[in-house]
Amino acid sequence: MAVIHRTDLKPTKLELLTAWLPTRPWYLGDAGGPELAKAGGFRLDDPAGAVGIEFLVVTDGSGARPAGYLVPLTYRGAPLDGAEHALVGTMEHGVLGRRWAYDGCQDPVLVAQLLALVEGRVQAQDQNTSDVPDRDVTRSCNRTDGALAHPDFTAGTATDHPAGTDLPAPHGATLRLHRVLRPAPAGAPLPPPGATGHVAGSWQLPDGTRVRGLFAELRPGRRD
Repeated sequence: MAVIHRTDLKPTKLELLTAWLPTRPWYLGDAGGPELAKAGGFRLDDPAGAVGIEFLVVTDGSGARPAGYLVPLTYRGAPLDGAEHALVGTMEHGVLGRRWAYDGCQDPVLVAQLLALVEGRVQAQDQNTSDVPDRDVTRSCNRTDGALAHPDFTAGTATDHPAGTDLPAPHGATLRLHRVLRPAPAGAPLPPPGATGHVAGSWQLPDGTRVRGLFAELRPGRRD
């Protein structure tokens, strides 16, 4: 169970992301830089209790039309070997000390727990309160054979592109994260056509409206 500490972070998460987001291929803003606000998200627990896992939703009000982004982050007490390219930045935590914040799509602990969430083996946790499930986050997976829990699977390299981030999954499947979030039309099917699983949730628009949309979808590969 992750313990949520009420303390200061220096720099803050939003300050780190203000510099990092414009470096991503899926970022829609201009060279002037984002104007970020926290808009939602959820957490997952690391079974080993060592890594903080957060799916942060932020909105950027710098452009003509506000944009929402899904930003999975992991927080570690020491650098992750071989992940220098995935480092978002370091922060000083008022309780835990120095924390290394990583793009969670490049962190094998987050990838494993996200696959477990899709398959229903773990539950999303409230972003701000310890040991409280977030029942607003929904998921599905139409495979019941434990395919995403394949014992020999090792997380591969995540691929960023303008449509989002693709994560390799067992049996050739792909888990695509929707980095740029869009409200789902009323009555839209979940998972979307052609997908075999999904994760969805809600966030707040700059005008205060609460909306729901797709966070991730599982696209099938071969069946073994």
